Amino acid sequence: MQKNKKHFLDLTDLTAGDLRGILDVAHERKAARGDAPRGAVDADAPLADHILAMVFDKPSTRTRLSFDLAMRQLGGQTMIINRGETHLGRGESVADTARVVSRFADAAMLRTGAHERLNDFAAAADIPVVNALTAFSHPCQIVADLMTFEAHKGALDGQKISWFGDAAGNVAASLIHAAGLADFTLTLCAPPEFAPAPALVESARAAGANIEQTDAPMIAAAGAAAIITDCWVSMSDDPESADARKRALAPYQVSEAVMAAGDDPIFLHCLPAYRGEEVVADVIDGARSAVFDEAENRCHAQKAILLWCLGV
Repeated sequence: MQKNKKHFLDLTDLTAGDLRGILDVAHERKAARGDAPRGAVDADAPLADHILAMVFDKPSTRTRLSFDLAMRQLGGQTMIINRGETHLGRGESVADTARVVSRFADAAMLRTGAHERLNDFAAAADIPVVNALTAFSHPCQIVADLMTFEAHKGALDGQKISWFGDAAGNVAASLIHAAGLADFTLTLCAPPEFAPAPALVESARAAGANIEQTDAPMIAAAGAAAIITDCWVSMSDDPESADARKRALAPYQVSEAVMAAGDDPIFLHCLPAYRGEEVVADVIDGARSAVFDEAENRCHAQKAILLWCLGV
């Protein structure tokens, strides 16, 4: 059994100091690589001889690429377990699978649906477990987002970050969690039916978050240093509701006018993106877009998270 096992399940499990430390390590490790080839191992190889089990219940592009490369650059190796290739949840309990994985790996990341499934896996595992996405939250994404923000706009303190569109989803939930740990103002711009759960916002405010809510896009954009959105129809949404969702969220599209109302903002999106829906092509493909820096930073954020979990 790992000593001092630390899971990374939600940002609410961290202190402000934990988050700051993870971000600092992410920046430092990215800078230290310089122009090294992507396949080159970091000079200190801190996770040499370590194995990361990558368990996928859900499809993935950036999460798969970033965790795999992160572990290789740290000197370790990965085992990738795809849905349908194991007995996870199909004739074997999630807890038993977690116990087995714990005998073969030093850490595990799980990308799944129900958050309860992640919690069950983590409770049974004898190794650190990382939340690589659930229907409730996506904390790894937000670490990369905050890292990208700092690289482009400087310190988070006193800055305004505005979220547009569906504010009831998993990425928005983790951004709300982050607002309770860092000193920035979070403005959520969404129609009432796509607002986050009141208890989630109240809990973040109780933790010190400065959160504003509005359904007026230009008010949300005014003074923003970053504007963030996500696709209107995600993996966990009912396909039959797609048209209704798109109609309701259409007024919250990130347009050039929205960007112009901000304080020279960067544009962020976790991807995949649908040009012409949640964002116009001129924004996501324009000079203020940082979405591909954001995607690349998933690797460096993941490295810092793994090192934090393993106490290295």
